[in-house]
Amino acid sequence: MNFFPTTGTRRNFLTGSGIGLGSIALADMLAQDSDAADSQDHGVLGEPHFAPQAKRIIYLFMSGAPSQLDLLDYKPLLNKRTGEQLPESVRGTQRLTGMSGNQSSIPLVGSPFKFTQHGQAGAWFSELLPHTASIADDLCVVNSMYTEAINHGPGVTFLQTGTQIAGRPSMGAWLSYGLGQDNANLPSFVVLITKDKGGQPLGAHLWGSGFLPTRHQGVLFRAAKDPVLYLGNPNGVSSDSRRMLLDRLKELHQHQLEGTADSEIQSRIDHYEMAYSMQTSVPEATNISDEPKSVLDDYGPDVSTPGTFAANCLQARRLAERGVRFIQLYHQDWDHHGGLPGALPAICKETDQPAAALVKDLKRCGLLEDTLVVWGGEFGRTNYCQGKISLNFGRDHHPRCFSIWMAGGGIKSGSVYGATDEFGYNIAADGLHIHDLHATLMHLLGIDHERLTYKFQGRRYRLTDVHGKLVEGLLS
Repeated sequence: MNFFPTTGTRRNFLTGSGIGLGSIALADMLAQDSDAADSQDHGVLGEPHFAPQAKRIIYLFMSGAPSQLDLLDYKPLLNKRTGEQLPESVRGTQRLTGMSGNQSSIPLVGSPFKFTQHGQAGAWFSELLPHTASIADDLCVVNSMYTEAINHGPGVTFLQTGTQIAGRPSMGAWLSYGLGQDNANLPSFVVLITKDKGGQPLGAHLWGSGFLPTRHQGVLFRAAKDPVLYLGNPNGVSSDSRRMLLDRLKELHQHQLEGTADSEIQSRIDHYEMAYSMQTSVPEATNISDEPKSVLDDYGPDVSTPGTFAANCLQARRLAERGVRFIQLYHQDWDHHGGLPGALPAICKETDQPAAALVKDLKRCGLLEDTLVVWGGEFGRTNYCQGKISLNFGRDHHPRCFSIWMAGGGIKSGSVYGATDEFGYNIAADGLHIHDLHATLMHLLGIDHERLTYKFQGRRYRLTDVHGKLVEGLLS
């Protein structure tokens, strides 16, 4: 046996040698990559672990952390005790951010907005969410979410990837890796961001594939004539010419793959083929000219303006019905450290009607029963005022409790899960950690979160890491 091939790159040496830790590690990695490549169309699982209740997720992420105390978690005691100090017995040892931790006074502040009960469960909704309130019987409102993250960067990363440290695969990438594509002509994971919004920046690591093969990363659709960059053919290049070029390029990549079984070579082939397919599928999916006027009216006046939250919600429904497995919408500018009474109504006006319309539209199309819709941010806001109380008060970050809502896809509709204390500061019943949320979302798609793993740098990773449990109380 020739242990030292003469055609020698370092890669050839390691591949050809049967000795040493390097060859053992490489053999294990290549075997894993081969298994993943063999099942790329249907995901590494081939089939879900058990019968799924949902086929896809649409995640409406409100980046910046909406104030649950002004939207979904009604606390009349705060209005009665506005101006009083947050009791030490309530605060306990909870750390505060640097923005309010040095305040000499921590005054409670109630919500300036009216709340009313809706639906069979009597869920409380702020007057800022009239459209969301109208679909109360389709929703499961969770008032007991909690996290360890207290700042935006780690907080958003935690919700999207299961860890506060950037670099791990995102939730959509895990689902793409596990379950694969439902439509060969569209990505399994698409990202839509509301245009022209401020607030905390959104990085590509939030929809990245981390250590998973890069074909599982999210594809960002832009608010432009060409939603995906570099998708179209250059001037003078026909579709036939593009096909011939890709065929020859694929032959070269296949030849390289035979000699060096690198999963990223296969990913490169997949990317080129997907781009070619998307030349026709993306324009068709993003063209809303065939939508009935009644549907457009439901989403509100902004729906015809590309890149608005309303337009993105309608795009999400169109992508869902075309088999996209995970659709991530981001809407920024919820970070109201000041000016909350003026800023919160404005941003709710942008999002309330489209979000509710999406749920109703999915229901109309018969898609809600197997589409899971999630709405929420990275953490909550404090029950006390940041700085001095004024007409333009603000609230600081609060990771100890916050609210989200979910609809469709096996979630118990018309329900309220969990509760906070009368101060809205601590969880009083049924806390739901981010890892538990991830475990439950994966369960609804037919995945046992402990069994979908990927070996990287000597250990097996999963979305929930070593945590998380299925929460039966959320299921229908």
